[in-house]
Amino acid sequence: MNTERIRKKVTNGFRPFAIETRGGKRYEIPHPEFIMVGNGVVAVLGKDDSVTTIDALHIVAVEDLPRPKSGRAS
Repeated sequence: MNTERIRKKVTNGFRPFAIETRGGKRYEIPHPEFIMVGNGVVAVLGKDDSVTTIDALHIVAVEDLPRPKSGRAS
């Protein structure tokens, strides 16, 4: 997976997304502060404040997630 594609998802009008690895693990990115993108590596902050480092070669899919509902009445 090209890290530039992931970087664009983070910086060009962010929408929540998930990353899936070759081994079938899935990492949800609900906000841009939960991910760092390097040249060949991606670091994801988990809900429990754990950090997972993923070699970009192992990322096989990036999927948009539904936006969270604000909870406000329209």
